[in-house]
Amino acid sequence: MVRTVFGDPRFSPVAPAHEPGGSRDGTEPDLRGDDRARDAGMAGTAPNHEPGDAEPSDAALIEASLTTPERFAGVFDRHADEIHAYAGRRLGPEHADDVTAETFLVAFRKRHRYDMSRPDARPWLYGIAGNIISGHRRSEVRRLRALARAPRDAEERGFHEEERGAERASAAVLRPALAAALAGLSAAERDLLLLIAWADLSYEEAAEALRIPIGTVRSRLHRIRGKLRRHLDLPEENDR
Repeated sequence: MVRTVFGDPRFSPVAPAHEPGGSRDGTEPDLRGDDRARDAGMAGTAPNHEPGDAEPSDAALIEASLTTPERFAGVFDRHADEIHAYAGRRLGPEHADDVTAETFLVAFRKRHRYDMSRPDARPWLYGIAGNIISGHRRSEVRRLRALARAPRDAEERGFHEEERGAERASAAVLRPALAAALAGLSAAERDLLLLIAWADLSYEEAAEALRIPIGTVRSRLHRIRGKLRRHLDLPEENDR
């Protein structure tokens, strides 16, 4: 069995190197093996709480981990499955383990930079995951184009699935036309759309994850929805 990360045997600390260019936030394009093993070994099990105690916020766990590194395991326990599912939807299951492992290793290393005024670490973690996914852009686009070529029965799969709104399209019923439309978006557009559609972040949380102003989120989403509606031949709908 490979060495585990934060106590979960699904995730190996050996994360893939980024493609040339590295990640957008300046993280190292490759987490060196010795450092990975060291960082993974610093994290153990989540802290115990007495019955009736309020669960600590993510920020509290991260702050505590600055002096007691194993407290960071609580953040992993809360959010690893969600990050794993998101990575799998974007890149396929073959990359999900590695992206999840690297996301939490980078987060562990950078925890001293976390804004402790933000109790929920989900936007921060999704931002890190997005930076790592950026090293797999070609794989993501190839996957979407393959889905776009997949045969389908429109009646059985739900011909009007997209009418739920392009912004909330389900990955489980990702139709070829929608996959082609997603492949045609820029990387920045796809990142924003899927953080809201698949990660279920609010506009404010997406802005935090991507480190862009909330106004940019709104204007970019307006353009994205227009592109998808034109591609999918959907009627206009009011922005929320």
